Amino acid sequence: MKLCHWNDLPDGESRGFDPAGRGQDTVLIVRQGERLYAYADLCPHLDTPMAWRKDKYLNAVGDRIVCAAHGALFDITTGLCTLGPCLGDALVPVPLTVQANGEIHIAHTNHKETNP
Repeated sequence: MKLCHWNDLPDGESRGFDPAGRGQDTVLIVRQGERLYAYADLCPHLDTPMAWRKDKYLNAVGDRIVCAAHGALFDITTGLCTLGPCLGDALVPVPLTVQANGEIHIAHTNHKETNP
């Protein structure tokens, strides 16, 4: 399932996606240089969406994913919670593939989604 093109994700930015077309983002992607990190848009603490507004998943410094519900911080590369009430828990990774033409696709759709 195609999400976007590589050029649609600037380095150091995050973006949410609604691959099921339910009207709510269920996948988040962070780009760091030539690497992409994708997770289910679902905090392990309260099963709530993570963004504090559309496509805004990172803290002010841009070095952690932050949950808008309670401020928990997650390591971008591992998804592990490093600060907050879900300390030690982790975000659910979503495997991606990048096609030769730069299109980014979900490799599998077995991630946990939030209910609209």
